Amino acid sequence: MTRYEQLADDIEAAVRRGVFGPGERILSVRRASEQHGVSIKTVLRAYALLESRSVIESRPQSGYFVRARVGAPQGRGAVGAQGPQDKDAMSAGKPRRASAPRQPVPANVDVSRLVLSTLRSIGAQDAVPLGSPYPDPALFPWRRINQYANAIARRHASWNLIDDLPPGNPELIRQIARRYAENGVSVDPEEIVITVGATEAINLSLQAVAKPGDTVAVESPTYYAMLHAIERLGMRAIEVSTHADTGIDLDALARVLARQKVAACMVMPNFQNPLGFRMPDAHKARLVALAEAHDLPVIENDVYQELYFGQTRPSTLKQFDTRGLVLHCASFSKSLSASYRIGWALPGRYRAQVEKLKFLNTLTTPSVPQVALADYLRHDGYDRHLRRVRRFYRQQARLMRAMIERFFPAGTRTSEPQGGYVLWVELPPRVDSMRLYQAALAQGITIGPGYMFSMRNEYHHYIRLNYSYPWNAQTEAALKTLGEMVAKMA
Repeated sequence: MTRYEQLADDIEAAVRRGVFGPGERILSVRRASEQHGVSIKTVLRAYALLESRSVIESRPQSGYFVRARVGAPQGRGAVGAQGPQDKDAMSAGKPRRASAPRQPVPANVDVSRLVLSTLRSIGAQDAVPLGSPYPDPALFPWRRINQYANAIARRHASWNLIDDLPPGNPELIRQIARRYAENGVSVDPEEIVITVGATEAINLSLQAVAKPGDTVAVESPTYYAMLHAIERLGMRAIEVSTHADTGIDLDALARVLARQKVAACMVMPNFQNPLGFRMPDAHKARLVALAEAHDLPVIENDVYQELYFGQTRPSTLKQFDTRGLVLHCASFSKSLSASYRIGWALPGRYRAQVEKLKFLNTLTTPSVPQVALADYLRHDGYDRHLRRVRRFYRQQARLMRAMIERFFPAGTRTSEPQGGYVLWVELPPRVDSMRLYQAALAQGITIGPGYMFSMRNEYHHYIRLNYSYPWNAQTEAALKTLGEMVAKMA
């Protein structure tokens, strides 16, 4: 099969699944060329083939549109499905490679108390939120989304709960699948399960593939929500060393898998929190191949997928998965609306278990936020919003790294984020991040101490900082104060 025939088949499959509905515009020739990594000539030949199949039609000076056809798909998430809205019309170099023990062993997890106390302190009045895990809400179009939500609430005096039982609102599911398709990723809407943020997606996915007492492999350092999920379900975590550029050490992971039984692996391949790296495609492919060799479920936390600093959206582990072992989790909380907490899972072969667990755990995800986000995605400029956010975060990352180099003592090193909004900072070894956290809090400054990102004291002299908030005199003064504290402790 030629490349243009394969592209045509992929687009036709997306149309048949309802990702693109009758009368809707598909990607422009130039955009399709960029997203699929093919020449414009290849795209034109693919579109011509689709026209000959009566799948799409060309409209002069407007683009290509899906033809209205008899027998359009009516499955979950397809165009014909009736959702509620259808009923009315390193500053001094990078941090050294994070090193878990040479012979990592499973350990019980208890980091939730530290994280909870840290998050509470971040909410203190007038505290500088350098330790916040959340992006600055001022960057989000929350007023516009609230307008949609208020309009929906006025239209519906009551809501039929049955409409949004798992897997979730059909139109939102379709919009999510379309978003993937527009970025060159083929996703079956039938696989998507809507959740209460990515946190629930991660918890449901882990619950679907492992049981209490099982061992789960995680990155080191790792995002503490991963450790929370393991802790909540009575499992044990085994930390695997993780490189600041390439991600989890695949050789170390292979040794762990050869030595003991591991029920699942949890990773953040794109813009990992706290390191900020983007795992190279070759490493992603090798990780999936390793998982397939051991029949190992991999839970992929891709919550920062839209916040890339490069020219193109990064690939996902899901794209390399041919056996349904990758449980892909994401949300809009980091890119569009943190308050609405809408996420989703693409659980592969475990979809039925995740849907059932969703029903048993929380029954449904709130309906109005689902429909409001679907309306925003359908009618407003999500890409324009994202371009602005990405540009801002990229500038902020450079600025914060420069300020740390200016204000912090020799021996301080920072990560080089490829996306997202957090910076991982290695301090001189004599500095204890919990002492620094307490001293900074007394000055009205919050930080994320390294203790939160591991079960051991591997990162006692590391901190995580948030650069999503606008730069101002208060932020600069806070960083200068932190630098002075670090210098004294060092």
